[in-house]
Order: sequence, then structure tokens, then C-alpha cells
Amino acid sequence: MMYQRREVLKVALAGAVAPALTFDLFSPAFDLLSPALAQSPGEPFNPSQIIDMARALASKPYKAPANDLPEPFANLTYEQYAAIQHKRDKAIWALNGTGFALEPLHRGYVNSMQMQLNVVAEGTTRRVSYDPNRYDLGKLTAPAEAREIGFSGLRILKANEDKSFTELAVFQGASIFRSHAGDQPSGIMARGLAIRTADPKGEELPLFRALWIERPTLANNALVLHAVLDSESLAGAYRFTIRPGDATIIDIECTLFPRVALDHFGLAAMQASYLYGPMDRRRGDDVRPGVYEATGLRMLNGNDEWLWRPLSNRDMLQVSAFVDENPKGFGFLQTDRSFERFLDDEQHWESKPSLWVEPLGDWGPGWITLMEVPADSQLNQNMIAYWRPKAALAAGSENSFAFRQFWCWNPPEKPPLALARLSRSGRAPNAPANSRKRRFLVEFSGDNLGEFQSEKQFGVKLSTSQGQISNLRKVFSSERKFCRVLFDLDPGNETLAELRLVLETQGKPISETWLYRWTP
Repeated sequence: MMYQRREVLKVALAGAVAPALTFDLFSPAFDLLSPALAQSPGEPFNPSQIIDMARALASKPYKAPANDLPEPFANLTYEQYAAIQHKRDKAIWALNGTGFALEPLHRGYVNSMQMQLNVVAEGTTRRVSYDPNRYDLGKLTAPAEAREIGFSGLRILKANEDKSFTELAVFQGASIFRSHAGDQPSGIMARGLAIRTADPKGEELPLFRALWIERPTLANNALVLHAVLDSESLAGAYRFTIRPGDATIIDIECTLFPRVALDHFGLAAMQASYLYGPMDRRRGDDVRPGVYEATGLRMLNGNDEWLWRPLSNRDMLQVSAFVDENPKGFGFLQTDRSFERFLDDEQHWESKPSLWVEPLGDWGPGWITLMEVPADSQLNQNMIAYWRPKAALAAGSENSFAFRQFWCWNPPEKPPLALARLSRSGRAPNAPANSRKRRFLVEFSGDNLGEFQSEKQFGVKLSTSQGQISNLRKVFSSERKFCRVLFDLDPGNETLAELRLVLETQGKPISETWLYRWTP
């Protein structure tokens, strides 16, 4: 059920619309659970208040937000919800020359939970109030009696040179948010925190209870957003600094306050859709050659080793753990930028953003977790990755982390090695009908390969945890700066084999390390 819920959230975000508002529509203070936490309109704002609020929230038992939507919004269909159109010229700051504008997102359909929105200007904070007269409802009719129903999230807009606005980021659905670079379509999403994802104890979905958005200035070209996160296990204070550009950079600082001891949580969590591709075409009865938001997971570990793990849509849930200490970066990357890889004029998978994360400060020991969840729909974001610290969070403790996200075409740091540009898998030629023997093709390319005159000047280091490797060969071109490696894997009666491949010369890598888990 949790992955069906994720699919629905994806659909909702794709069609999210928002009510507009003006500054004369602020209501009295918001109360996160206690009158002591309330802030009246015009009260001085200090970011430390968000940390104090999260700390106080964690000291109280968890209380789920009320789901009290009035008709006609309580039981909207997707079509009804998608028909609600925001009046963009009424967006917050649209006429104030800040370089940004805000569109609160309407509640309804699966986006029924309320997220409090507050704006901070001239050192004071004010709550944003709901006004049904500021947006079009399609065929719906607003209730005759005015009621404060709040919002489900927030869309952040960036001003263009022609004074129009385009979407920069969206916060909606639990602690989910997304961004992109330039005019890229939406794709990969991030989470404020992952808690017990795919754990037998059951996943916990924390949510952003409230946001505070500081009014930006045109000169800074950055927007600062604060959030309070809440769940059964913990509360947290977050600060997002969002900088648009060739890549959208989001710096995230968080302080977590566990209500209970927590040993399975994930930082810098991200999720992407992968239906089928060159490594797995079992669900590929489609005119399109591929359907995926990310080609693979790239990692730069604490030992400066570059790793590449192609993604695949499996028949059974697969969880991989890449043990590390103080990782230097990881992320889901869309490396297939050719339209011919997808032939989809609607989704344009080749233009989807990559998401690269770099820790700010030491994260200590732990592991990058990759989950490949079986899916039959392109709407399912069934690929999930995050950093799982080895150290558990103690009840009543305070724990701070920071990291930087790059929503981009290409990550800022490129490996100084040949990259695994192409990965293919298929049935091995001439294998018996009942054989599970598989052939793999991995193509590395990079300027450094042009320095070699012959394939004899470097070697292929290939290993498998189970089964037998055969028919290993390589095709090399110094002029075209690539090396194609082909090999067969015979797993025998095994149900899992971990493959590892790297090009080397004199014991040193000249390519990133290609990793893959074979399963039937």
C-alpha cells in the first residue's frame, strides 16, 4: 500500500494547483499543538524559533493533523482537483520585484492534510490565510460560509526576464519536495526524511506541518524557507536555501528531536520512476524503448572511489547497502539524454533532472541504501536511495545534519575517469532454452581512454559473488575514446550475483566502478 500511496502523490503533484492570496488576508497565530507556540501577526521572527518549536513539539505525544476538509473538497476526483486553477497574477510577491513568487496549493484529492504557510517580511512573521475568491474552482462551487481550510503545500515560482514566472520548486505531500534546472520537466523527488522505508516494522511517513518563507530580495537571488517536520518518532527543524541557476542548488540544514529511539532513518532521501530500460525489458511491451527518470545511482565514497549502479525494475524488492564512512556524494542521474532512447513526446524522459547530493560536514559511518521496488506503472517512483547512518538516534537527543542538493542536467563534479555510459543485459546467445545464462554489455567512455594506443595497455577487472563468468572480451577505440566490455554470467542455481567491473592499468582504476546485482 505504501507504494500505491507514493504513486498517488506523484499524480497529485503533477496536477497540483493553488489558491492565491494577498497580504490583507492574514489570520491570527498558528498553534502547532500548544498555545505557548502560537505566533500573533506581526510578531518578530528569528530562525531559532523554528528549532525551539520542533524541540517543544517532540516533547509532546504525536498528534496527527486533522483531516477536516469541507464539501465540495472532501471527496474530489483527480480530474476535479486538477481543474482547480490558480490565478498566477495574484501569487504572493508576484508584483513586488523580489524575483520569486509563491502559490499556496489547495487541499483536496489525496492532498488533504493541512500544511501551515507563513511569510516573513521586514523581520515579522504572518500566517497566510485561505481565500476561495482568489482561484478558479472549475465546476465546483465554494462553500457559502467562509472557512479557513488551509493549504496542502506550496509552489515556488522564479521570475523570468520577460517578467513571467515559471515553477522552481514544490513542497507537497508528507515531506516530499521537488525541483529542477531551467525548463526541465518534473521528475525525481526528494524527502525531508525517510523513516523505516521498506522495513518489516512498517514505513513511517513524516510530514512538514508548517513552512515559513522569508521574503527574498532581487539582489540575493535566493529564497530561504524554514519548516517543522513531525512524525510518530520525531520532530525536526529544517532550513532550505534555494538558489536558481544553471542548476538549482538547495542547501538543507536540519535538527532532529527523536521522541523514541530510532535506528532506521534516511538522510537526503530521493525517489525516481523506473519502469523498464536496457537492463530489464520484461515490462517493455511498449512502443517506447525505455521509460525511466534515472539511469542509475552514482556514488563518490569516502575513499574517493567512483561507483556506478544501473537501476532495474525487479520482480521482487531488492535492497542494496553500500557501506561507507563520510561519503562525498551520491545521487540518481539521468545520463541518457537522447530522445531516441525513449521516443516519448509527452514525458520527455531524456530531459528529466538529475539529483546529486553532497554532505556538508562529516556524516560518519553508515551506508547508502538503494531500494528497487517492483512496479507496473510509470507513475510509481519505485527507486529509492538515501544515506542511513550507522548510529541510531537516542530518544530525547538533538541531532544536526546538513547537505547540498544539485537539481541539474549534470552534477557539478565529474569523475576524472572513463564513465559507464551504456549498460545492457540480455539472454546469452546460443544458451539452452532452460538456461539462465545472461550476457552483459558495458561501455566506458572518456578522454583518458584516448591516451592509450592499444587495449593491451589496460585490463578488465571483473568479479561475481556467485556463478561463473565466461566469454569476456573488450572492444576498444583510442580514436573514439571508448572501451566496450562484454561477458556472460552463468548463475547456475543461484538466485543472486553481485557483479563488479572496472578498467585498470598498473593496479589503478581508469574507469568508475560498475556494479550490478543480478536476480532471476
